[in-house]
Amino acid sequence: MININWQPLQNEFQQWRDVDMILPIWWRDDDAIAPTPALDMLDNIACDTNIPVHLAIIPKLATPALADHIHAMPNVIPVVHGWAHQNHEPQGIKKAEFGATRPIETCIEDAKAGLDLLKNMFGTRLKPMFVPPWNRINPDINAHLAMIGYTNLSTYSPRKSRQAAIGLTQINTHLDPIAWHDGRGLVAPDILISEIVKQMQDRRLGRADNTEPFGLLTHHLVHDQDISSFIQQFLTIMQNGPTTIYTIP
Repeated sequence: MININWQPLQNEFQQWRDVDMILPIWWRDDDAIAPTPALDMLDNIACDTNIPVHLAIIPKLATPALADHIHAMPNVIPVVHGWAHQNHEPQGIKKAEFGATRPIETCIEDAKAGLDLLKNMFGTRLKPMFVPPWNRINPDINAHLAMIGYTNLSTYSPRKSRQAAIGLTQINTHLDPIAWHDGRGLVAPDILISEIVKQMQDRRLGRADNTEPFGLLTHHLVHDQDISSFIQQFLTIMQNGPTTIYTIP
């Protein structure tokens, strides 16, 4: 287990307690398609910390075995991760499956197909949250998502408004511990903790929306031991702080 100095976060916790504030927290993990040892480890962390993980599943690639596997995992909450996790943007544009260069009609067809397929696989266990691959979506699509049955949209970074569209609540993630452009290992813990504290300060001082659950974003298929250790420690410490755990209703 890696040694992490959590004291700056504990200090911020005390500031929250002093003003009787509570931080809502939640956890999202992306790119599930099949049962794997990595998924089992993710579930173990969810059970150990008693914090459910919202598992973003790629509909087109999801195997029937995944549904059977998750059936025995009450701390895993399935949500919809696009359709095929396929990039449709031209070279030089940041990757997106539901970006501005695709016809909106095609995007909506894929989003509906994903919702319908995973409803058939998971039944009422599935929550109608849409998680666009790479956390990018053409905002013109949002209103259509609500009309086809989605109630929540989740990307990355603090939301600009509570509603992404009428009937569609924005619930983002805010902390990603993976160094995607530097070997895919753990970002330096002091940097991660500094980011957590900064975002908590923004909420405590009214510069950010504290009604939005603070979201941890993980990707179980690429976790190494240090990343898994950070996640477990982070969730344990957050659970013991001035927090409340959020799950999609």
